[in-house]
Amino acid sequence: MLDRTKRFLRDNGYYYKKTYIRPLLAPDNVYVFRFGKKRLDNRLIIRYGHKWTGRQKINEIDLRLHKQKHPRIFKDENSLLLYLESHLHEHEEKLEQLRQQKKSK
Repeated sequence: MLDRTKRFLRDNGYYYKKTYIRPLLAPDNVYVFRFGKKRLDNRLIIRYGHKWTGRQKINEIDLRLHKQKHPRIFKDENSLLLYLESHLHEHEEKLEQLRQQKKSK
């Protein structure tokens, strides 16, 4: 599941840890990806179900970058990858600038 996203994370130097959660009261299954370069402080939550043919169907993908209050919600992997490609590098640069400012104080 999400092979292209995993490949994107590996190619750009991000580490990830995948955990599986099966909620008791909801029909959806859930994967949680925690990823980052140094610390696993970004989170990707994938809620999926199964079609009548047995294939997996992604219902929703939630993305929370470091300290975001509201998640970004995507319906498919393509829109998630477009967002990651455009925003992830900018996000890492902002974090690096904040770290440098804290060190200089």
